[in-house]
Amino acid sequence: MPIFAYEVLDRTGSQLTGKMESEHEISAAGRLRKMGYIVLELTEIKESPFKMAFGARRKVKLAELAIFSRQLAAMLSAGIPLTRCLDALSKQSKNPTLAGILAVVSRNVEGGMSLSESLRAYQPGVFTSMYVDMIKAGEMGGNMEEMLQSLSEQLDREKNLRDNVRSATTYPIVVLAFAVIVVLALMFFIVPVFISFFPAGATLPLPTRIVMGTSESLRHFWYIHLLVVILAAGGLRAYMASESGQRAWDRAKFRLPVFGDLFVKVTVARFCRTLATLLTGGLPVLQALDAAGPASGSFKVAEAVKLAGTRIQQGQNISVPLEESGFFPPMVINMVAVGEETGDLSSLLARVATFYEEEVSTTTKALTSLIEPLMIVFVGLIIGVIVISVYLPIFSVVTNMGG
Repeated sequence: MPIFAYEVLDRTGSQLTGKMESEHEISAAGRLRKMGYIVLELTEIKESPFKMAFGARRKVKLAELAIFSRQLAAMLSAGIPLTRCLDALSKQSKNPTLAGILAVVSRNVEGGMSLSESLRAYQPGVFTSMYVDMIKAGEMGGNMEEMLQSLSEQLDREKNLRDNVRSATTYPIVVLAFAVIVVLALMFFIVPVFISFFPAGATLPLPTRIVMGTSESLRHFWYIHLLVVILAAGGLRAYMASESGQRAWDRAKFRLPVFGDLFVKVTVARFCRTLATLLTGGLPVLQALDAAGPASGSFKVAEAVKLAGTRIQQGQNISVPLEESGFFPPMVINMVAVGEETGDLSSLLARVATFYEEEVSTTTKALTSLIEPLMIVFVGLIIGVIVISVYLPIFSVVTNMGG
């Protein structure tokens, strides 16, 4: 995402400078105006083609954000000024991207900008709307240390959720990659040896002809196959990066035969935990819903939550539009309804989130145990089909000689 250097005037007439990420110049200027600044100058920071190709910026991981939040909370509790905290954390950060961001944020805060406004310049590339809203609530309520500690715990839980999903999906990916390597090795080195044994013009079984044709094509036209794979992977990646592709995946992932239930539990746990954290932090319900919906990672949930916000403004409850979405399990709907009635929504949401986080952990272990033998059988079948296809002519000759 492009980076823009800006020069603005705040409400007191003081001049501030800084950097921010945005899709284009118009959106960057709009975000600065929403913050209450008068834009004096806004220029995109150009990077050389070599740096863009080989010097890609390192991503800021959830674990790094959690550590930063925890360290900042501890330093603020010790009475260290915010600018000194940010400056010290920028110097000790091992991630150059995060270090650069914190250095810019420190200068912005020193120039009079609030921490939440400075962090919002890096939303959504680094900091989520939930993170920025929690920081803003901490600034307004005077409990920044508590908010940062809650954020670090939330980020740790989010990391655990992602790690659980990754543990369930990594094994089949690795096994499939191994299967592809083995098949390519057979096609390039083993099958050609057997092909030389067969006399020219011999009538071969159909499976053998398919395997031999595939081997010949891969060996003589490998560059075409490689180009097709690269184009297909690039096209799929570009499509998945688009909104239509993300929506299509959002609809499909919950219907997958083995992983669909896991994705549902992860999404519910993430939404409930985020909403509980925001409500506990003192954010109004509407603002908390606006942040928790997109944070769930699902368009379907985000749209249901947006509808819930509209219904609340009309005097209705949250549980009704969530139930109408058809996504949330009955237990979640009932807990939300009880929470609204008792005025203890955040506590009940936290319990639901804990339950589904444990369910995700249990499901991933069960999936791993189930997938391991299935993948072994799958790889064995692929290799077995290739080997049997190559040996079929030999079996035919032996059978004819026996006859």
